[in-house]
Amino acid sequence: MELTVLGCSGSYGAPAGGACSGYLVRTAGATLWLDCGNGTLANLQRHAAVDDVTAVIVTHWHPDHCVDLYGLHILLKYALGRQGLPVYAPEGTEARLGTLVDDDWGGVFAWNAVGDGATTTIAGCSLRFSRTDHPPPTMAVEIAADGKRLVYTADTGPAWSPEAFGPGADLVLSEATFQRHNELGRVHISARQAGEAARAAGARRLMLTHLWPGLDPTASVVEGSEAFGREVLLAAPHQRTRI
Repeated sequence: MELTVLGCSGSYGAPAGGACSGYLVRTAGATLWLDCGNGTLANLQRHAAVDDVTAVIVTHWHPDHCVDLYGLHILLKYALGRQGLPVYAPEGTEARLGTLVDDDWGGVFAWNAVGDGATTTIAGCSLRFSRTDHPPPTMAVEIAADGKRLVYTADTGPAWSPEAFGPGADLVLSEATFQRHNELGRVHISARQAGEAARAAGARRLMLTHLWPGLDPTASVVEGSEAFGREVLLAAPHQRTRI
């Protein structure tokens, strides 16, 4: 299993790197696009042929996690002529984003609603979903394949933990929007809270993502590492990590 970061800026595009949340997960049998925030479609095309994407997973309908679905729709419909690309997203996402296409997706996507506790299999990958502490309905996802487990927290407040998927994930990809000095309770977590949660979940490795632009990323790494108990990874655009 390999993780490629397509974008990791929290909530809006940062001056350096720019793109918001998006990740490419490759296994022996699948190429999964995990969240497609603004700027990630362009970066995706640097790492994979769009026609090779097996499925898209959208954790929630905040634009920094899904807005490039519109560009993908245009590309598939008018450039590639592809129909029925599977999209897994919380119930209501298809209708919520339908205003972008005048409520007519034209069959380009095959929408699949997922909720808390849902499971599915995509090209040999086992996926599990868990509702996080974040509005609107937001689904963390565990991807298991080839003997490896990746847990992506999506966006969450501190009332949810990757412990929901059980112990021992090979990598937890966790939002870490804030730092200790500006923890704002619900909606998002800090690097400290991400480290503590991943440690409690017995994660083997932790990667911080979704950092608020303008915060010192080095300080987030230090804070997260202290809480996790060993050095954490920091997501960066185009970074590839073997899991």
